[in-house]
Amino acid sequence: MDSETFVAAKFVVVTAAQEFGIPIVTFFTISAHGLMGTMQLLILKDKGIIPLKDWIPGMRSIRLRDLPTFLQTTDPNDVIFNYLLEVLERATKGSGLVIQTFNVLEQEVLDAFSTMFPQMVEFAWGLANSKHQFLWVIRPDLVFGEPMILPPEFELETKERGLIVSWYPQEEVLNHPSIGGFLTHCGWNSTLESLCVGVPMLCWQFFANQQINYKYTCNEWSIGIEIDNDVKKEKVENLVRELMEGSKGKKMKTKAMEWKKIG
Repeated sequence: MDSETFVAAKFVVVTAAQEFGIPIVTFFTISAHGLMGTMQLLILKDKGIIPLKDWIPGMRSIRLRDLPTFLQTTDPNDVIFNYLLEVLERATKGSGLVIQTFNVLEQEVLDAFSTMFPQMVEFAWGLANSKHQFLWVIRPDLVFGEPMILPPEFELETKERGLIVSWYPQEEVLNHPSIGGFLTHCGWNSTLESLCVGVPMLCWQFFANQQINYKYTCNEWSIGIEIDNDVKKEKVENLVRELMEGSKGKKMKTKAMEWKKIG
């Protein structure tokens, strides 16, 4: 059954339940604040606040309705939506993109794309210069091989205190007593796993419900520090040091342990 059929089937079930007077309970896998934000969609549209204007780099006056239909889903479990999340997350970890176009036709968008990929190198040297041990999950063929996004000097600098893997059991690793912090995009599962084991976070959110999860993680629950979208190695170094050895990091660790007991 494809995602469209599945979504339609759910509405048929709800309609049938209403007709027969059967109680309806809907289960959502996102956070409560994420759901509350999503439920404002109709209200924000009626007030003219959305569709948003000039909110995507290089795409002036683009509307949500102008984007591919699979980005307009309101179902966080949509198969295509979640598949694309994984694809795009992997794509941003690559060393580049090949796009079938030419500069004059899409200059603004291409200029915006050109700023995306140097972030991996900035993250790498920020980690290296912090002098802290780390575990980094990234495709190995995109690190020390062809194509290469991280210079060989990085490998030499961090080989005694850094480990790069293509996959790891996240919940098991977060539970390990040697883990002092977690760099995350603030997906709800990752946020909950980190919170429930008492690990403070560096938050580098992108889209979907990650923005609102980051806001609560950093501003309401006091267990996270935001990494600005303009990633620079100096910022990464300073934030890692603050998390691991600074006074704010110690307060966050204490607060995270309090949430662990509650969770």
